[in-house]
Amino acid sequence: MNVKTIILAARIISMLLTPFYLSVVGVLAIFSFSYLSMFPWQAKLSLVLLTYAFTVLIPSILIHLYRQYHGLTLFQLGHREKRMIPYVISILCYSLCLYIMDWLHLPHLLTAILTAALVIQILCAIINVWWKISTHTAAIGGVTGSLIGFSFLFSFNPMWWLCLVILLSGLVGSSRIILRQHSLSQVSMGYFLGIASSYLTIIYF
Repeated sequence: MNVKTIILAARIISMLLTPFYLSVVGVLAIFSFSYLSMFPWQAKLSLVLLTYAFTVLIPSILIHLYRQYHGLTLFQLGHREKRMIPYVISILCYSLCLYIMDWLHLPHLLTAILTAALVIQILCAIINVWWKISTHTAAIGGVTGSLIGFSFLFSFNPMWWLCLVILLSGLVGSSRIILRQHSLSQVSMGYFLGIASSYLTIIYF
C-alpha cells in the first residue's frame, strides 16, 4: 500500500466518522436498542431529522460559509486559532437542538445523548484556547463513554459493540495523525476526554 492510498483512506475515515454525525448515530442507536424502539416510525424519523438538522446540516453550512468568507482551506481551518468560531457555531446549534428537545418533553435518553455531545464540544472549545485537541477522537470517545454508561444503566453486556467502537476509535485517531492534523498526545487526550465526559454525563445527568 503506497503513501497516496494511505492518505486517501485516512481522509475517507475522517469524513465518514466526523464528529457531526455521531449524535445522529447515537439517536439512531437509542431508537434501535432501547424501549424507544416502540415509538411510531413517523416520530422517530422526525426526531432523527431534527437531530441531523441541528448537529450536522446547519453547523456544516454555517462553517462552510465562514470558511468561504475568510478564504480558508480545510487545512487552514484546522489551525488552533481558526477553530474557535466553528466550535461556537456547533455549541450554539447543539444548545438550540437540546432546548427544542427539552421544550418537546422528549425522553431523557435522547436529551442525554445531546447533552453529552454538547459537554464534549464545550470542553474541547475551552481547551482549544491553549492547546489543540482532537474533536474527532473526543467524539468517538464520547460514543465509547456513552456505551459504557448505558450498559451500567440498563444492565447489558456491551462487549461486542465496545470492541467495534474501540476499533473505529483506533482508525479515527490514526487517520488524524496520518493527515498531520494532530499529534498522538492530542488524539489520546481527545479520546479520554470524550470517554470521561460522556460517561459522567450519561450516569449523572
